[in-house]
Amino acid sequence: MGKYGKRRRAFLPLLLCSLLLTGWPAYGIESRAATADELEQSIKEKEEAISQAQEQKEEIQANISNIQAMVDELESTKDDLQAYVVQLDGNLAEIQSRISELKGLIEEKEAEIEETQQELEEAVAQEEEQYAAMKVRIQYSYERGSENLLEMLFSADSFGELLNRVGYIEQMNAYDQEQLAIYIKNRELVEACKTALEEEQEVLEEARAEVEEEEAGLETLIAEKEAQITSYQTDINNKEAAIAEYEADIAEQNSTIAALEAAAAEAKKQLEELNQPQVSYDGGMFQMPLASYKRVSSEYGYRVHPTLGVNKFHNGVDFAANSGTPIMAAYDGTVVGAAYNSSMGNYVMIDHGDGLYTIYMHASALYVSSGQTVSKGETIAAVGSTGRSTGPHLHFSVRLNGEYVNPWNYLS
Repeated sequence: MGKYGKRRRAFLPLLLCSLLLTGWPAYGIESRAATADELEQSIKEKEEAISQAQEQKEEIQANISNIQAMVDELESTKDDLQAYVVQLDGNLAEIQSRISELKGLIEEKEAEIEETQQELEEAVAQEEEQYAAMKVRIQYSYERGSENLLEMLFSADSFGELLNRVGYIEQMNAYDQEQLAIYIKNRELVEACKTALEEEQEVLEEARAEVEEEEAGLETLIAEKEAQITSYQTDINNKEAAIAEYEADIAEQNSTIAALEAAAAEAKKQLEELNQPQVSYDGGMFQMPLASYKRVSSEYGYRVHPTLGVNKFHNGVDFAANSGTPIMAAYDGTVVGAAYNSSMGNYVMIDHGDGLYTIYMHASALYVSSGQTVSKGETIAAVGSTGRSTGPHLHFSVRLNGEYVNPWNYLS
C-alpha cells in the first residue's frame, strides 16, 4: 500500500468518528483544490491511458517485421534482378515506414510520460497538503471538538440563532465529508498516475527495442541485396547480360529524366506565354546535399565499374552515409520529380532554373512531392539503398541543358 496508505489507515477511523460528532474550523488550504467529480474524471482518463498503453504494447509486439519470411520470399525472384530489386525495395519501404511510426510513438510517449509525471507530482503534493491539514483537524477535534460544539449551541441568545448555528454545524460537517471524499479520490488518482507512468514507460522501452530490431532487419535486407547484386553482376556466365541490364538501367534513367525535363520546359513555356514568373538560377553556389557523410564512395566521371569490371561513365557523386541521414536541397528550386524507379530507387529531381537540375537517388524516404517549391538546405528525403544500389548512399547528379556535368563545379 505504501507510506501514504499506512497513514490513511492510521487516521481514518478517528476522522470518521470526528466527522459524526463535531464541527471543525476550515482546513486552511488556500489553493483551489479539484472537486471529487473532477478527480473522478481524471482517474477515468488515467485508466483509459493505462488501457491504451497496454494495447500499444500488444500492437508493437504483434507487428514486428518477419525478416526471415521476407528473405525466403525473395528467393523466388533471384533469377530476375529487376524484379528482385523492386520486391526488396517494397520490403525496405515497409520496414522504414514501421520505423518512422515507432519513432513517432516514442516522441508521443516521451511527452505523455512528462505530462503524467507532472500530474503525479501535483497529486502527491495536494495529498500531502490535505493530509497535513486533516491531521490538525483531527487533533483539534480530539482535544476540543465536543466542548466547542456544546459551547456554540448553549451560547445562542435565541432559538433562531440556535437553529442557525445547528445549520452552520451541518454545513461544516458536509464540507468535512466532501474534503474526505476529495482526499480519497486524490489518493486513487496518485495510484492511477503511478500505474499509467509504469505502463507508458513500458511502451516507450518496447518501442525503442523494436526500433533497434527493425533497423537491424533493414540492414539484413540491404546486405542480402548487396550480396545478390554483386553475385549476379560478377558471375562470368551473367557478365554480358549484367552489362546489358546495367546499360538498359542507365538508358531508363536518362529517359525518365529527359521526360521530366521536357515536362518542365513545357510548363515554363506556358508560364512565359502567360507572362508568369519562372524559376531562375542566380548563379549561387550549392550547399552539400548531406549534413554529414562518411566519405565519397564514387566520384563523377569514367571509372571501372566495381562489380561489372568494365569502364563506365558515372554521372554523379556517391556520398556514403547511414540510412535515414537527411538529404537536403542543394539550392532553391521546384521539385519536378519525386517517385520510385527500379534503377534510381526513390529519387527527387529539382529544377533550379535556366536548364539546371539536381537529382538525388536511392533514398529510403521522400519528404517532398512534384510541383513543390523548396529552399536551399530544406530536407527533401532520407538516405537509403533503394534501386540498383548495394549499400546506403546518396547518388547526387547535376544536369545542365540536358547533359550531366560535374557536381563539384557547383558545390561549395
